[in-house]
Amino acid sequence: MIHMTSMESTSHAADIEAIGRLVATVEHSQRNKDPEEFLSLFHPDAIWTTAHGKVLIGLDAISDFTRKVLPAASWDGEVTYEVVHVLFIRPDVAAVKVRQRYVSPGEESEGAPLYVISKQADGRWLLTACQNTGVVAA
Repeated sequence: MIHMTSMESTSHAADIEAIGRLVATVEHSQRNKDPEEFLSLFHPDAIWTTAHGKVLIGLDAISDFTRKVLPAASWDGEVTYEVVHVLFIRPDVAAVKVRQRYVSPGEESEGAPLYVISKQADGRWLLTACQNTGVVAA
């Protein structure tokens, strides 16, 4: 269930669906360790901060990092991404809170990414300023 005000859920229904598809594509690219699919979701001037605090500025830096790390990722289990909250900052800018889970035999980890995404002239939503935060078990 995506949380937002009732006014937002009514006036942004098509955008909410598009944002859900964007996050589903992030999930698909991670599950399949596909850097090209993942990179296709970024604005050229995007900023990405990894769960370990590495700051990547611009698509070139994000691409270099992703092409090295994603294909060699060590998970072999289930990967899920769930949109849990959307806040429209403007009609063409949204903050999206995501629940991220990686489950492998004998191991589970969770993340709480925040994606600030922007709607392009062609109607596509792109990752623009993102922070991937790992969740530490209490």
